[in-house]
Amino acid sequence: MKKIKNALITVYNKEKISEIAAMLTNLDIAIFSTGGTFEYLKQQNIPVTEIESLTGYPSIFGGRVKTLHPVVMGGILYRRDVEQDVKQAAFYKIPPIDLIIVDLYPFEETLLKTNDTSEIIEKIDIGGISLIRGAAKNYQDVLCVPSREYYPEILTILEKGKGSTTLEQRKDFAKKCFSVSSHYDTAIYRYFSGTTSLRYGENPHQQAQFYGNLDDIFEKLNGKDISYNNLLDIDAAVSLMSDLNTVSFAVIKHNNACGVAQRSSVLEAWNAALEGDPISAFGGVLITNATVDLASAEEINKLFFEILIAPDFHQEALELLKSKKNRIILKQKSFELQHKQFRSLLNGVIEQDRDISIENSDNLTYPTDKKPTKKELEDLFFANKLVKHTKSNAIVLVKNKQLLASGMGQTSRVDALQHAVAKAKHFNLDLNGAVMASDAFFPFSDCVEIAAKEKIAAIIQPGGSIRDNDSIEACNKNGISMVFTGVRHFKH
Repeated sequence: MKKIKNALITVYNKEKISEIAAMLTNLDIAIFSTGGTFEYLKQQNIPVTEIESLTGYPSIFGGRVKTLHPVVMGGILYRRDVEQDVKQAAFYKIPPIDLIIVDLYPFEETLLKTNDTSEIIEKIDIGGISLIRGAAKNYQDVLCVPSREYYPEILTILEKGKGSTTLEQRKDFAKKCFSVSSHYDTAIYRYFSGTTSLRYGENPHQQAQFYGNLDDIFEKLNGKDISYNNLLDIDAAVSLMSDLNTVSFAVIKHNNACGVAQRSSVLEAWNAALEGDPISAFGGVLITNATVDLASAEEINKLFFEILIAPDFHQEALELLKSKKNRIILKQKSFELQHKQFRSLLNGVIEQDRDISIENSDNLTYPTDKKPTKKELEDLFFANKLVKHTKSNAIVLVKNKQLLASGMGQTSRVDALQHAVAKAKHFNLDLNGAVMASDAFFPFSDCVEIAAKEKIAAIIQPGGSIRDNDSIEACNKNGISMVFTGVRHFKH
């Protein structure tokens, strides 16, 4: 056990610091402090010595330099069991500082409040972070509390130890110190560079970086660091949801939707989306465009998922969803998707316009004898939005604004359709009266013929094949309505 003789307190947020200071006084521990903290403790009638009395220097440069002085840093860093260090401390009249309590300037909080560069820069803590690192380095002799988050813990330690600390306690707080300093420095790095280091790329043996600022798009409410694969799924989820207007819920897995539905409430949309593929939803990325309430959260919470994205959450819903600490919960802000997309390949980069086309009645032509009903047309537009965000070759099957199944990433359109049909049947979903969307034209009538066997009622596709008539005739023969959009939606 080591007895604390002197403590240095320098905190931005003064909340609850007087309670700790009062306990230090009762334990006969001298307190040194700086600037605003010194004035605050004086007002609380707590005996405190201004750090200037040690250094012989006032706070200078508008408060930029207060504690960066050999007497302060020496009092923290000198090794009490090294004879030469002890002699030098005595020669230069450097008292031991055994306890450091720091609450850093709120850099991240400032970023959320302002774009004023000068204000942001002034919230980069220099002295505080130096105290934290110095004290943590010398944990053999010094205990450092790096954040007000740990006030309850230090109060318990002081009370139980009667002002003394164990090596184990000091080492544990050193770990906390480096965690705080690492997070703080990373936030500053991200601000200056616009990059975020990811745990790894698609696979653990691949390094990865994100170039951008996620804080512009999301407020992270809970969970672990976002990974490379998480980002790909988040991008797919946000892109898909940007095309949906009424209350919608989507489940994304490996960049494709495995469940999507539109309903009158989040709960109904969630239940319908999950019904499309409850197996693939496991470990997926969930997104909705409406506020998540408690009833919805209770159902969503039953599923293991990686990420949930929503524009807002009721407080009780959020508390329930945060019950699993690694679960990533993102509150999506209002923002505009980039108009350009980039991809590296070979020895260069290709760039294209984002596919922002959303087809409506004005874009359609009706080549078949039978025309879609109003309800079928609504499902067709919904299906067309979904197929746009599905990897090619892609087929999407929809009924009552619910994704029944999709076939994606196949080398033939027939394979994509057969895969979708088989998947829908596997989950006992009725294809009778469903609609079908294709991301590109039908080169032959085979897809129409398969659709007819499954009693699919209507089809939406770009058209433009030299054999369009084969598909039109197959539709007419089987009483299927088909519409052409004139717009292809390949996604590779």
